[in-house]
Amino acid sequence: MPMDDGDKIVLHEDSPAAEDKSLPLVLMIHGLTGSHESTYMRRMAEKLTGRGYRSVRMDMRGCGAGETVARLPTHCGRWPDVATVLQHLSDVYPDRAVQIVGFSMGGTLSLNMLAEMGHMPVGNLQRTLAISPPIDLVHVERHFQSKLGRHYDRFFVRQLWSQNLKRLKLHPDMAPAEPLPPPRRLRELDEVVTAPNGGFRSAEDYYVRTSPAHRLASIRQPVTIFSSEDDPIVPVDPLLRNPLSASIELITTAHGGHLGFLARRNGDPDFRWLDWRIIDWLEQKSPSPGAGKPHYHRAQTQSA
Repeated sequence: MPMDDGDKIVLHEDSPAAEDKSLPLVLMIHGLTGSHESTYMRRMAEKLTGRGYRSVRMDMRGCGAGETVARLPTHCGRWPDVATVLQHLSDVYPDRAVQIVGFSMGGTLSLNMLAEMGHMPVGNLQRTLAISPPIDLVHVERHFQSKLGRHYDRFFVRQLWSQNLKRLKLHPDMAPAEPLPPPRRLRELDEVVTAPNGGFRSAEDYYVRTSPAHRLASIRQPVTIFSSEDDPIVPVDPLLRNPLSASIELITTAHGGHLGFLARRNGDPDFRWLDWRIIDWLEQKSPSPGAGKPHYHRAQTQSA
């Protein structure tokens, strides 16, 4: 689907054999370096269609099937892309409520959108689930300087630099006048690629302006956030120290890693604890926020 600036977003619909049209449509948004083909996206789409849900997997700009149809790279400030997709879904399915499941950066985009929109409806969006979202990019970048974080820093740099080189081959008019040396750090890549292509003055400017941490208190639409206290990529501290609005339910676990959340035998059909909590959330088996103050509790993953 086209964006206002000429780029395109690719959506992948998964239709159940026996669709229950009383159920909400589920929009899933992947994380950094992910796509509609990411394991967690494909796994959830299969589980949802098996239960009668129609789901839509969104490829961010330049990701997955969107690699050839976007000149500009995605970043944490591209929340209008999510709003545009929601409006499109409300046009196609005017009588269907939509619920977002955003993984990592997909959750960040969703939180930024909700902070900007306040009470204003966004298509047929009913509520949002953000899983392991980075909410303070400065904090994450500093974490990547630590011994624990350096491995992930190098991983993301390699993935994003490869993605950037492919994009420049497809759109040579976007290439800088002088060839750029391969960046060694994610911050270097954000300085020479993300910031200038996104209209930011610097990597620091990008981090500050697109981090939802300081705006979580302004969110007025229902949100549930799942985060793990042992996440090696996105530290949970900013979620615990920044004020949250009464519309936010925060659930943390002692263990779970980043989008992992595995569990021992505990009554779920398989060991993917998070998958079944997403389904519980969709079926409203979790507490609902909005009772005058933020709702926070710790859950047990019974980690394997």
